[in-house]
Amino acid sequence: MNTITYDQFSAVDIRIGTVVRAEPFPEARKPAHKVWVDFGVEYGIRQTSAQITVHYAPNELIGRQVLGCLNLGPKKIAGFSSEFLLLGFPDVSGAIVLAGATHSVPNGTKIC
Repeated sequence: MNTITYDQFSAVDIRIGTVVRAEPFPEARKPAHKVWVDFGVEYGIRQTSAQITVHYAPNELIGRQVLGCLNLGPKKIAGFSSEFLLLGFPDVSGAIVLAGATHSVPNGTKIC
């Protein structure tokens, strides 16, 4: 395991937001959904492409709070601008399980 400083950790901007829209992304090379998340007044709604199709249908994502890394910069995926990284963990078969909070938290709150 590599050790990092607290300053390095605090530079990673991980925030919580609520999924407001999700749809299939058939143009992606690997199965994925397009997901729009409301990160609150300061950060607004941001979009991403996420390979979360095994455990989540688009309609099941609406209203769910998720964690996202907001300061990695945009990435183009099949012509779609992915503006943040949706965070999760691989299950035993490698399918992504979303990270989140066990209780409601205001959108835009930074992880600590």
